[in-house]
Amino acid sequence: MVNTEAWDRIAARRGAARADGVVRYAPGVADEREFRLCGDVDGKRVLDVGCGSGENAIAFARAGAHVIGVDRSVAQLHLGRKAADEAEVRVEWHESDAADLAFLRADSIDLAFAAGVLGEIEDTDRVFRQVHRVLRPGAALVFSYDHPMALAVGREGGGPGALPLGPLEVCRSYFDPGPVTIERDDEPIAVFPRTVAEVFAALHRAGYRVDVIVEAEAVLDAEPGPQVPAVIIWRARKEGV
Repeated sequence: MVNTEAWDRIAARRGAARADGVVRYAPGVADEREFRLCGDVDGKRVLDVGCGSGENAIAFARAGAHVIGVDRSVAQLHLGRKAADEAEVRVEWHESDAADLAFLRADSIDLAFAAGVLGEIEDTDRVFRQVHRVLRPGAALVFSYDHPMALAVGREGGGPGALPLGPLEVCRSYFDPGPVTIERDDEPIAVFPRTVAEVFAALHRAGYRVDVIVEAEAVLDAEPGPQVPAVIIWRARKEGV
């Protein structure tokens, strides 16, 4: 609930969603025009989990997809509806928890997409299982979140994930599962770091086969010296029944 309220406040300040037709994985990293992980969505059913203010949902709709957007923030969904109306595209919006997908039939989704939200969820196993249920066999779940290494380091004058001044320093153990508070649009957001191995194992348990992992660097980070990936992006396909 803490993060939901923060995203409501962010939406109230923002006042408008940026719906430019580009699918983005996170601020400050390359987008789908470079990574090409989602494929052709024309005529496909796309589930946007944690859709926020709907920029990605609208981008998928502009590409010809039937899009279902799910988010817990009423204020963010309001921005999404307004932006979709202005873009003259249809998106099916649902106020719902990321793991509460009972309104969707099994084997009914061609692509599930989740930018950022899984980092904010403590029980990702449940989300992976629910998404697996609604995906068609062989369909992909594409998701991104703050890279765990980026959350373990920082620069002088900032905590984990911060990039103010000075060389990178390890601020917390890479293996520490405890939540980390980061800043998004001047609001504190709690995220749950997980090692790459932990996420890989969770996907395997839920019945996925991982076929792509991208460790994306921050394209706007011009600081000298060693860098760490800012965001990790996964593509995993549904296996089993």
